[in-house]
Amino acid sequence: MDNKKLWNSVCKTDPKHVKSITGKSYQGSSPKPYWLIERATETFGPCGIGWGINVLSERFERFGETESQHIASVEVWYLNGDKIGKVHQMGQTRSSYVTSSGKFMVDEDAAKKSVTDGMVKCLSMIGFAGDIFGGRWDDSKYVSEVNAEFRAEEKKAAPAPPQTAEQTINSQQFNALQYAIEDKSVDKVAFCEHYKIESLSKLPASLYDKAMAAISKKVKP
Repeated sequence: MDNKKLWNSVCKTDPKHVKSITGKSYQGSSPKPYWLIERATETFGPCGIGWGINVLSERFERFGETESQHIASVEVWYLNGDKIGKVHQMGQTRSSYVTSSGKFMVDEDAAKKSVTDGMVKCLSMIGFAGDIFGGRWDDSKYVSEVNAEFRAEEKKAAPAPPQTAEQTINSQQFNALQYAIEDKSVDKVAFCEHYKIESLSKLPASLYDKAMAAISKKVKP
């Protein structure tokens, strides 16, 4: 049994969907949460059917008159074959604080951010963005290799550009071609077979000069 099969399939993070950590006392990189949601959907199925998020509990903690924090206990569940997996984690966000300039701030999205934080932590325990949380993103060579891998997959998955029909000869060129063929007694059927066209009017414009030159020299097209 390969216990890391799921982990290995989701641990690499596309550099296009990574952001720098801001507003913290430490530096680093973090996967964009909505990309992780997309990856989870690709892996398990639609959210709410193949996987989902439950908020088990939430609360606000106060630290003095101005400082407070929102804390959420989050569960991520997912289908793995015929089994349901469940992971629990805590998410937290500063909900009120005083900035360095002395301005009092209240984050009205604190609860949502806490749930998102908990979700990301839960998914990381399954393996999502494991290369970031495992410290491999400190190696710039590794990041370059992963970027090349994702770009190659992206190019492979991109739809082929629509094929544009090659322009055929215009009416004036058609009349001149038809006259030259009759004048030099060129076999029309052989001519069309050589240029792989259904009729003289289907001759690509790019081959017109070549065909006329061949006819004028009285050689087989």
